[in-house]
Amino acid sequence: MNSTRIKIKRLVAEATLPRYAHGANEDAGMDLCSVEDAVLEPGTPRMVSTGLALEIPPGFEAQIRPRSGLAL
Repeated sequence: MNSTRIKIKRLVAEATLPRYAHGANEDAGMDLCSVEDAVLEPGTPRMVSTGLALEIPPGFEAQIRPRSGLAL
C-alpha cells in the first residue's frame, strides 16, 4: 500500500493540526480550526487564518468546505 504524506507547518504556536472528529474510517475529511476570533456575517465572505502552511504533493489538492448551509 502506498501512502501519501502532506507536510504541515505551524506558522503560529497556537495553531491546531487538522484532525478527524470521528476517525479516518468515519470522516471524509479532517477538521481545521481558526487561530483568530471571527464573526462571520451573512452574505459577507471573510478569510480566517488557520495558522498552518501545507505542502500538497503534485496530483493532490486540499479543499475547505463549509459546515453550515449558510456558508459560501
